[in-house]
Amino acid sequence: MAEGQPWRVPYLLLGLLITSAAFPLFAEKYYVDLMVRIMILSVFALSLQLLVGQTGLVSFGHAAFFGIGAYVAAMLSPQSGPASFWILFPAALVAAGLYGLAVGALSLRTRGIYFIMVTLAFAQMAYYVFHDTAVGGGSDGIYLYFRPDVSIGSARLLDLSEPRTFYFFVLAALALTFLLLKALQASRFGRALDGIRINEQRMRAAGFATYPYKLAAFVIAAMLAGVAGFIHALKDGYVNPEILSWHQSGAVLLMVILGGLGSLHGAVFGAIAFVALQEFYQSQAIFGNLAKHWQLPLGLTIILLVALMPNGLTGVRAWARTRKPA
Repeated sequence: MAEGQPWRVPYLLLGLLITSAAFPLFAEKYYVDLMVRIMILSVFALSLQLLVGQTGLVSFGHAAFFGIGAYVAAMLSPQSGPASFWILFPAALVAAGLYGLAVGALSLRTRGIYFIMVTLAFAQMAYYVFHDTAVGGGSDGIYLYFRPDVSIGSARLLDLSEPRTFYFFVLAALALTFLLLKALQASRFGRALDGIRINEQRMRAAGFATYPYKLAAFVIAAMLAGVAGFIHALKDGYVNPEILSWHQSGAVLLMVILGGLGSLHGAVFGAIAFVALQEFYQSQAIFGNLAKHWQLPLGLTIILLVALMPNGLTGVRAWARTRKPA
């Protein structure tokens, strides 16, 4: 039974991928939009999983890179027509990566709670730049009127303004992000990150310069968060400073913890569970006027789940086995 266990998650993920691909064919528009939101948050959670679960770096400022990717997409988009995808997408990636390089170069010289607070401080700096200055429209935010044009020469490859095409574009972005991080996990680079998480001192004694590895992981995670922010801007057509706030950083960290630290599929499951719980507790049909206070039951539910299943949703099977009578 144990030998077949490693294959169950790939089959489950394959089933989830097939279901997601077929979803817009039968679901209502509201639920399709909700699925797009889940997929964007899954990319965001996967980017943080690289830091928290893979490298052991708990960042509380990851929303800064998400927000920068979104703002770059909106700020570089003209109001008169669509910009080129081949300009907007690399610009969002580079901007998030450069800020990640600056933040990582400084914050990685600290450890533990100091690292957490430094990443939070940098995220708040970015938040106040967009909130309190005219950059990006200040507290009112900025609109993105046209989704970018994905063309080569005169040949249009994708029409992102078409809802179903955009849905599959987001699904492809999630799948590619997952596969990229899976390849990183299996590489020498990923094994080095595992070693740093388990015992950084031992890695140094073995001759590894751990700082460049951690900085590289930080920049890659920042760029992937920028991808999620870029797609978020395309989805909503509007960006405001709240997406850079510490609440957003806390929410994505909760997704990673809820799904299971160190697990890529756990990050996806965590995003699904987080959004599903939000939708459940915000339902006035179920909770009536109490739905206005949805944050309280959501927080209590997450605390309960983490207390009962410290390994997250990916540890449900092991948790269930421990509850079986002898």
